[in-house]
This record gives sequence, C-alpha cells and structure tokens, in this order.
Amino acid sequence: MTAIDDIARARAAMARTLHAVRPDLEVVAYGIPAPQGSKRHVGGGRLIESSKRVKPWREAVCLAVREVLDGTGADPLGGPLAVEIVLTVVKPASAPKRRTTWPITRYSGDLDKLVRATFDALTDSGAIEDDSRVVEVTATKVYPEEGVDALRRPGAVIRVWRIGQRVAVALS
Repeated sequence: MTAIDDIARARAAMARTLHAVRPDLEVVAYGIPAPQGSKRHVGGGRLIESSKRVKPWREAVCLAVREVLDGTGADPLGGPLAVEIVLTVVKPASAPKRRTTWPITRYSGDLDKLVRATFDALTDSGAIEDDSRVVEVTATKVYPEEGVDALRRPGAVIRVWRIGQRVAVALS
C-alpha cells in the first residue's frame, strides 16, 4: 500500500460521501480512452477530428451506455448534472511494474480532452441531453488495477447524478 493508494482511496471516499445518492446512470465502458483535441479543416467547410483514436473511444462509450439503457425507455438526463469519470488508460511497458505510478505521460492524454470526448459520447448515446448540463465533474486517470475504480483493462467507470435529486435527498 503506497501513499498514492491512500490518496486515491480518500478521494474516492470523499466522492462517495458527496454523492451519497445512487447515481442516475452508472456505466463501465471498455476501450482505450482517447483525447478529443483539435479538429483540422479538410476543405468545403468540413472539419474532422485530428486523432483517429477518438471515434473508437466514443463508440465504446455509446455502446456501453446503450447496453445499460436498452429497453428502459429512459429519457436523456437533463437539468444540472454531476459526473464522475475514472479513466483507466494503457500503462506503458516502460512503467514500473511493482509500484503504483501516475499516468502523466503524453500518451495517456490530457485529462480535460479525455473528459471532453467522454462527455460528447454521453450526449451522442442519449444518456444526457447535452454536455453543457454538466455543472460538476470529478475526473481521474489511473493505470489498470492501480487505484479505486481502476479497471483491469483500459476503459472508464462513468457515474452521472441529477444535482436536484441529490440535494433533495440530502436535505430530507
């Protein structure tokens, strides 16, 4: 057990306390998280994503959301939303094997761009009305099996709460 593990556990406990209410949506998506960065102009007023990894990641999140929502008839979540995302990214072969490390390499991606791609996938899948509805976000990058909610392989654990519901339950 390292200090990094202790910090991750404390952070997760705090997040669970803040979100004592069961999430309105909880999804586990498997795939390699990819940052949604800049777009490039290809002519005729068309822009395309610079990274070829973004589309498979967004499709993986959409598929996972649809599997959870399939047959429920649930409408997209609206109103103010809180989102927690734990992104499990690929651990480089050169990283230490016997101790917990932080995913701070360029290859692991900028956290804000990873979140952007994931938010857009949540919108595309019909889970949320629009990513502009998100007013609170907690996002973490981890390596497989290193930290709270880290998956065994690359992917993400995504939880979404309606803020009004969480406040109403906390007050009662």
